[in-house]
Amino acid sequence: MTRLFCFLFTALTALSFAQGRMRGDIQVQIDLVNVQDDKVRVTVIPPRFDESTLVYHIPKIIPGTYSTDDYGKFVEDFKAFDKSGKPLSVTQPDINSWSIANAKKLDRITYLVNDTYDVEHSHEIFSPAGTNIAPDNYMLNLHGFVGYFANKKETAYALTISHPETLWGATAVDDQDASATSDLFLYSRYFDVSDNPIMYAKPDYTQFEVDGMQILFSIYSPNGAVRAADVASDIERMMRAQKKFLGNINQNKKYAILLYLSTMQKDAQGFGALEHHNSTTVVFPEMMPKEQLASALIDVVSHEFFHTVTPLSVHSREIHFFDYNNPQMSQHLWMYEGVTEYFANLFQINQGLITEDEFYSRMTSKMENASRMNDKMPFTKMSRNVLEEPYKSQYLNVYEKGALIAMCMDIIIREKSGGQRGILDLMKKLSEEYGSKRPFEDQELFPKIIALTYPEVGDFLNTYVAGETPIPYMDFLARVGVRNVKKQQPENVFLNNQTPYITIKPGTKSIMIVDQEFNSFLKGLKLQPEDVIYEINGTAYNLDNLYDLIMTSQQWKEGDPITMKISRKGKEMNIKGKVKLDTREVEGISGTDEHSALRESWLKG
Repeated sequence: MTRLFCFLFTALTALSFAQGRMRGDIQVQIDLVNVQDDKVRVTVIPPRFDESTLVYHIPKIIPGTYSTDDYGKFVEDFKAFDKSGKPLSVTQPDINSWSIANAKKLDRITYLVNDTYDVEHSHEIFSPAGTNIAPDNYMLNLHGFVGYFANKKETAYALTISHPETLWGATAVDDQDASATSDLFLYSRYFDVSDNPIMYAKPDYTQFEVDGMQILFSIYSPNGAVRAADVASDIERMMRAQKKFLGNINQNKKYAILLYLSTMQKDAQGFGALEHHNSTTVVFPEMMPKEQLASALIDVVSHEFFHTVTPLSVHSREIHFFDYNNPQMSQHLWMYEGVTEYFANLFQINQGLITEDEFYSRMTSKMENASRMNDKMPFTKMSRNVLEEPYKSQYLNVYEKGALIAMCMDIIIREKSGGQRGILDLMKKLSEEYGSKRPFEDQELFPKIIALTYPEVGDFLNTYVAGETPIPYMDFLARVGVRNVKKQQPENVFLNNQTPYITIKPGTKSIMIVDQEFNSFLKGLKLQPEDVIYEINGTAYNLDNLYDLIMTSQQWKEGDPITMKISRKGKEMNIKGKVKLDTREVEGISGTDEHSALRESWLKG
């Protein structure tokens, strides 16, 4: 039976490749069944090309990451063959490229791919953009497995993936093969291949519809700590709120959220998400408490979904015709990432998911973070040169100052329109003007924005975004009646500002109290320096889940009951008490009685 199945599968695959070649497709097969030494074999069969030499590229950089990652370094044993199986001469001009001689005779190429998750210490690839090869999970960010031929990025692809019957591939693209062990995905060009990740795992997913858009939420939790059903209601609430906020600006028919939960042990270490037109890949630690995981998903996934507005809908030629191996960057990261991050926060206050004070706290944090960056570096110049220093080290400011740029523009438009319009209205008009199929020229964006809004918006862009002048944020916030105030902020019970009250006992994995001036929490429980904590509220803690303890403690409220099992000078003790939270005075912002109508239209309009 096994031999017969293999024969039939080989025959059907060969037939599929032959039909694809007749159509002019690039045929690709990824074998997830016969994995050897943690490596996956990829076979590529191109249509007949006329060139005598062909260059095959694996991406050096991908859209959305703004970093040089060199995915070609995870490829090995690259070979090219003619129709009779005879090897063709292959040279490698750089780490991401392979040059094939006598290419008119080329029948197929084969190579092996290593994954990135289990060697994250050796590279800087952001985990949601990385790859995983494991018996119970395959994270296929396809730019790590499938490449393109030089000058052939617009050629169609047919991707066949053979996989164990126990694993199911979650993706936004429809599977064209009804087989339980083989999937077929069709793409119109290479960008669509790289833009549609697939996660293979034991099926654990939910699906629901929001205003005509199908949402797929699939999760991989290696220890079964979290199921899709545990956080599905939070995801659905978020997506419904986003769709309501965006209105008809969003035209997605299907959207996939692929959540990988890491054990943090020789596993993915970079937490966050990466956007695509119809999906997002997310990586978080498996040990996160469910409440905090749900909150983090709302913040992170909402940011990625808002990328369907920009740059996925409104973008420049540099984004539309992205060069994976010699990229030219756009100067408008303030819009691609900044407006997106701003929307991810604004929609939550707009739709009642967070309070006004929570929104102000987030904006205050962004002002503080932005002040630590180079506030005089023109944002357009940083964006254009973001792949090289000194601009590269300023990239994270796109999520801080970038969002604040959007906030100030929103306030200007609200003020000039009497509260009737804001930056969301601007993005809708830009989407109608351009859309996903029509890119703009970098230099035409500012004039277009001015034409769609007001000269004052142009003055702001030229002074604070293209210029070197730091933004006086409070001057803009004052226009909607928001002022500086003093606020009391709760401290974490295990942190003295940024200095921890706990450490790891030398030679063990045990958590030990540090000798320093205690806070009210530690004093109330009558803990002592060098006490060793074994359990809190029935959960055992040590070095392996120390992060879990810190994250869980952030959810504690004043007066919550606490039980601890500790060791003091070798003697085990049980301690009972209640949570006591110290606070510290911090600078904050808050709404006043001034301009309340304009502020209401800004936050709730």
